[in-house]
Amino acid sequence: MWFSFWRSRDRFTLDHLRYLTDQLAKVQIVNEVNKDFVIEALRSIAELITYGDQHDPSFFEFFMEKQVVAEFVRVLKLSRTVSIPLQLLQTVSIMIQNLRSEHAIYYMFSNEHMNYLITYSFDFHNEELLSYYISFLRAISGKLNKNTISLLVKTRNDEVVSFPLYVEAIRFAFHEENMIRTAVRTVTLNVYHVGDECVNRYITSVPHTDYFSNLVSFFRNQCMDLNRLVSETLKNPCPDSTSTIIAAVDEIEDNLYYFSDVISAGIPDVARLITDSILMLLIFPLLLPSLRVVDANDMQSGVVTSLYLLCCILRIVKIKDLANTIVVALFYPLETFTRFSRGKVNGYISEFGLTSISQEPDDDNIAKGNAGCLTVNVPNSSSSSGFDPESVMSEDNCSSSNLALREVLLSYVTKGDDVLVWGSLSVLATLLQTKELDESMLDRLGILPQRKQHKKQLLQALVGEASGEDQLFSSENSLMRDGSGCELDVYLEKIKEQYGLSFLPSDFLMSPRVPRFQVLDALVSLFCRSNISAETLWDGGWLLRQLLPYSEAEFNSHHLELLQVSYKNSATALVKEVRGFWPDLLITVLCNEWRKCKKAMESSYPPKEPKCILFPSQMLSSEDIPEGSSFAAGEKMHELVKVFVVLHQLQIFTLGRPLPEKPLIYPPGDLPANSRAQTSGLDVSGPKPGTEVSLVNAVPCRIAFERGKERHFCFLAISAGTSGWLVLAEELPMKKLYGVIRVAAPLAGCNPRIDDKHPRWLHLRIRPSSLPVLDPAKFNPNRKLKTKAFVDGRWTLAFRDEESCKSALSMILEEINFLSDEVHRRLKPLLNLETALDLSGPEEDSSSHSTTPPNSV
Repeated sequence: MWFSFWRSRDRFTLDHLRYLTDQLAKVQIVNEVNKDFVIEALRSIAELITYGDQHDPSFFEFFMEKQVVAEFVRVLKLSRTVSIPLQLLQTVSIMIQNLRSEHAIYYMFSNEHMNYLITYSFDFHNEELLSYYISFLRAISGKLNKNTISLLVKTRNDEVVSFPLYVEAIRFAFHEENMIRTAVRTVTLNVYHVGDECVNRYITSVPHTDYFSNLVSFFRNQCMDLNRLVSETLKNPCPDSTSTIIAAVDEIEDNLYYFSDVISAGIPDVARLITDSILMLLIFPLLLPSLRVVDANDMQSGVVTSLYLLCCILRIVKIKDLANTIVVALFYPLETFTRFSRGKVNGYISEFGLTSISQEPDDDNIAKGNAGCLTVNVPNSSSSSGFDPESVMSEDNCSSSNLALREVLLSYVTKGDDVLVWGSLSVLATLLQTKELDESMLDRLGILPQRKQHKKQLLQALVGEASGEDQLFSSENSLMRDGSGCELDVYLEKIKEQYGLSFLPSDFLMSPRVPRFQVLDALVSLFCRSNISAETLWDGGWLLRQLLPYSEAEFNSHHLELLQVSYKNSATALVKEVRGFWPDLLITVLCNEWRKCKKAMESSYPPKEPKCILFPSQMLSSEDIPEGSSFAAGEKMHELVKVFVVLHQLQIFTLGRPLPEKPLIYPPGDLPANSRAQTSGLDVSGPKPGTEVSLVNAVPCRIAFERGKERHFCFLAISAGTSGWLVLAEELPMKKLYGVIRVAAPLAGCNPRIDDKHPRWLHLRIRPSSLPVLDPAKFNPNRKLKTKAFVDGRWTLAFRDEESCKSALSMILEEINFLSDEVHRRLKPLLNLETALDLSGPEEDSSSHSTTPPNSV
């Protein structure tokens, strides 16, 4: 024991290091007999050098004097087993990662030993060896700076002619193993961020520039795989679909963030190389042509994926030329990109619906471009705004080849299904938030907020560029005078020169007001649609909120009238819910959604991320919701409330008023003295099992909760404000006309009915006491019910005679009416648009609605 103790203490000594190096120098062959000693010697030397670097410089001086790295290389050449290369790569990696002395790093990188190891012919069929090798490259790249990088390159006439670390690393850039791809990207980023001009010229020279186009090609394949997943999921959903799509989306976004990191290194020409590759290999041949809905039965999977990818690229890859080129491309008609979508690009068929890999790349690579230019003309639109949604969609032709892509997006907003609307709104919202876009480009798209226009015009007026009054009150011509069309013209010319695409602009490009009319018309028409989900309308509301305030000439009385009609229709639908299954929770849900909607509308970002459009509907399937169930009614009520709330808040926004923190509803009223709640002795907190209650108004009955076990109770129906309960109480034998509550259930939605064959039986539906939106703990992330908590129950009460049964029915209906009337009374100021807008005016105190006294309808 003592020998072992002292031996472990002596390990970290110079003598032990000398012993190990001497023994390693004596090795003339590495075989099964001595491989364990060699492995242990390599491992121990790494520990000693790391220890000496931090505690005793003499360790590394000895290491250099004996040229131990050269011994490592000699042992590697002698090895015939895979275990030695594994340990050697690990040893060198550990040493490089842990050495703190800059002098030590210089020595490790000098004498070409590292380059020899980098270029050594390892057997990469061994996955573990490949993993150690990539870690070795990453360890070296982590120590790169402008001084050390020169030790790893070869130069001729001050130009880099060889850089093994970079060249060998990118060989594995597209390996099937994600961890290896990630490590290679780390190596490349460490190289790029050194900022050495000679190395940068080497990286951006032929053939090394192929790496960037290959990156985009690899990314394009991932986009195709994603589209296949989305298409299969839409047609045949399965439990693992969402997790599979999420994994694919994460990988796609990781790729885009890598592009962004590469660009942030600031290497000249890299941004241009990536921009050209993304446009020529992905945007022009794949994404833009896929915005066309080819077949109504195709579930629009290609369109959905394309809309998501456009948003993703614009959000993450911060290249001004790329963003502006995408915007300008939206002014081209679909047929402009026909030559891309019908051809092959580097051996890949470019339609999302026809994705297959060719074994031999096409010689006529589309990236090389054609000599001629495709010239098309955008036809003039017939409507005053240059865009007529009805005529566009009248023949289910959402994406006519004559329409500009921008108009295709707007046509999806006006007539597309829920997913297409959501995707198109996401693209417009992403463009609005893209800082790389010039404001004049946003204005041409019709999504430049008026406040930004007025700010710009005010600044021009202040510096004396034109008459201030003329600048501020002549929106149609002011942007033309300040040259807003110049940016668009520049990129139109760039697309023509670089990519061989040209078209003759229509009249609407000459007038900046037309695009604003188009976007405004599309958004207003969206809120007139009844087949769009509330979540999508919230996205549309957010976008409309960003574009407000509009001038009267643009946001006119016709738009206000359309929004008011939609609001009134929504209010009518909401009133019906007062007599529905869930009136007791209607105000609670409305207040919750008001707060959420206000937060979403006033946020700097849209309510949902673009990737949400890729996932199947979050609503439960018909198999999970029985037909006619209260749960289905609750989902419908929740949806109606969300639509009503966003339409109501838009009414306030259009008047330029701030949103109140809470909806404008009356406070709770006092309970009548003769109400059943008062006479029974219950308060608004509701009945609880074991609570004593008066049975003055109770009706005796029998019920069997288990087969063959009938029990006697006294039945009560009670409402208190906007709450109500069905109560079964057990009479107290020692206290006449009093009992103890044993069971209570919600009054609303009980749907009382006397049995047709047994007039003494009363059937009641027993609804859940809460909704999923108010009790999310009962749901898991996949929206599957954890329990049967939301399945309706049934009570069948048996009374002594028909009169008792009718009396119980009458009591239930009366209390339901009291409850519904109280809910309607409290909602009345909110349902009346003129009253609600008056109460929300700036001259009113925010608490005024809470002191409104009326107790009657």
